[in-house]
Amino acid sequence: MKFLLAIARLIDALNERIGRAVLWLTLIVVLVSAANAVSRKVLNMSSNAWLELQWYLFGAIFLLAAGYTYLRNEHVRVDVLSARFSTRVQVTIEIVGILFFLLPAAGLVFWLAIPYFYDSWRIQELSSNTGGLIRWPAKLLIPVGFGLLILSGISRLIRCVAFLSGQGPNPLVTTQMKTAEEELAEEIQRQQEARERSANGKVEGR
Repeated sequence: MKFLLAIARLIDALNERIGRAVLWLTLIVVLVSAANAVSRKVLNMSSNAWLELQWYLFGAIFLLAAGYTYLRNEHVRVDVLSARFSTRVQVTIEIVGILFFLLPAAGLVFWLAIPYFYDSWRIQELSSNTGGLIRWPAKLLIPVGFGLLILSGISRLIRCVAFLSGQGPNPLVTTQMKTAEEELAEEIQRQQEARERSANGKVEGR
């Protein structure tokens, strides 16, 4: 079980890093959307490439953050019945859901998405819209996103088994309640402080 928990920690670290990177995509997609709106309304100009970039970024946020969302227990749950059960029963239901619903469904989408992406990459498929972007990067997001979700499901499964065997905490308990907006604000603040420290170091070095 210690070995499996180590694997779970590696999976969680991967999804954590990707989730934090996706926070920046949220900021980028807001800026791109605003620029597109200003360009159309004020300058009377429009670009299919920028519109499609906006759609690609929306897709990237949704797909790449799926595993991170599951890791953080922030996905939608229907707890009308399960909330009435004991903690051990809830964790058992989680295991059943992972084994018979999440992993099969996500695995099927992952398997079908690989040739879907490969065919697009092989022919270097372009958008049907004039001036649009190439399509295969957007299609690559599908197997990558569902692959991360599968890994997150495996990690959750390991942690559920560890809890039932008395070797780990309850994986269904949300440990952090910060919103994505709060995390993004904190990340921007950290980046700003790092730049200021770097600038101060250069000044002192002179």
